Amino acid sequence: MLGTFAAMWGYAGICLIFASAIYRLGPMALQLTTQTLHWYHWLALLFSVVFMGFAEGYKGFQKGFSPRVAARIRYLSNNITPVRVLLAPLFCMGFFHSERRRKIVTFTLTIGILIIIQVVHHVPQPWRGIIDAGVVLGLLWGIVSLTLFTLKAFFGEHDHSPEVPTKAG
Repeated sequence: MLGTFAAMWGYAGICLIFASAIYRLGPMALQLTTQTLHWYHWLALLFSVVFMGFAEGYKGFQKGFSPRVAARIRYLSNNITPVRVLLAPLFCMGFFHSERRRKIVTFTLTIGILIIIQVVHHVPQPWRGIIDAGVVLGLLWGIVSLTLFTLKAFFGEHDHSPEVPTKAG
């Protein structure tokens, strides 16, 4: 019972993080509909959506993040501790009780994303909306792929590693 709660909290917490970003970035992307866009804006928008769909959505989420996180969600459901239950989303993303390499990648990627967010925050429209449109697509892809991989981890094949250390730590 507690394992099921922890797994659901881990999954829901991550989806809430992504949904919050979509909620904040979506309006910036939708402002593009009120702007006069030139051909080069349309070309940049196409590039942003295609690039972020492929790089963030497909390569980042579908091929990397989502299968691993789904495996960690499944692992969590059978290996609960009070800290893991409380911080389930962070556990599932690999911030703790993960292999050293995974922790380094997770923290480095998070810091990099935070820096990019600060830089893009200062980009004027329509360029910010163009960037945000691609990011929103990638995040939506992330939610969908995480959902599908999590269902697969619990009800189908679960061949991905949760990348937990072999020794406690």
